Amino acid sequence: MELRHLRYFVAVAEELNFTRAAERLHIGQPPLSMQIRDLEAELGTSLFDRSRRRVELSEAGRRFLDHARDILARSNEAMEEARRAGRGELGLLRIGFTASLPYTSILTDVLYAYRQRFPKVDLQLREMFSSDQFPAMLRREIDVGFVRHGSMEVPPGIVTREIGRHPLRLVVNSAHPLAERSEVALAEFESDGFIAYPPEINIGLPAMFRSLCRAAGFEPRIVQFAREATTQIALVAAGLGVALLPAPLECVQLPRVRYLPVSDEGAVLALALAHPAEGGGVLLTQFLDLVGQVIAGHSTDGGEA
Repeated sequence: MELRHLRYFVAVAEELNFTRAAERLHIGQPPLSMQIRDLEAELGTSLFDRSRRRVELSEAGRRFLDHARDILARSNEAMEEARRAGRGELGLLRIGFTASLPYTSILTDVLYAYRQRFPKVDLQLREMFSSDQFPAMLRREIDVGFVRHGSMEVPPGIVTREIGRHPLRLVVNSAHPLAERSEVALAEFESDGFIAYPPEINIGLPAMFRSLCRAAGFEPRIVQFAREATTQIALVAAGLGVALLPAPLECVQLPRVRYLPVSDEGAVLALALAHPAEGGGVLLTQFLDLVGQVIAGHSTDGGEA
């Protein structure tokens, strides 16, 4: 039994006239009659009661009609779904992102634009350290990620493309002697205690932080480790030390906290888009293209780059 047999049967069942059904199907009446007889032979029963004056559905035909319509509808839905999946309009896209990214407009703008263009694609978002995103991509647990890898080595099989750069800020307590300065140099904080990420967290910023401090002529004194940037800011507010964090976190406004621009050369953290070098498919390709359009729009509007 083929789908065309079902289409022919439904047409005859709805017209109850072989001539009209043949015209509707754009085929000749004799071939149509032959196809219906082949279907009846396969089923082992008559689907129509025929006479010279009229054609009527048999009891078997009436029961078979609903199933035939359902099968045809499902086959059409399956074909349309396959076409839409091929066009990247259906499926699942798994996206990793760093904790500081929601404090920028990049992630929200990209997701909003993607949802408007591809509303039927399911998005699965995972907040992850950059160092965790790379192995997750290689294990095919996520499809693409927003990372801040800094000096961290990108493993083979992963492609990265820089999409933005954010300056670093020294986060200080409002009681700090330099809290009212419009700009500071790291060398001015040689005697301060720093709040930093734990050494086991390989996210690029800790290595950059130590490199910048050494370039300024001192080894930073770490007084407290904290895995989350917002926790570091809260500890600064409590007067436990100072912290070096990306500028987008300035939107975290706590009492007694000041964010100071840093004049040291290289005090900028890059944001990159990372994905497996092979096997991404149409969903990933369209997402990468859309990110490029959003970033270009930011540059045109004078926003974040």
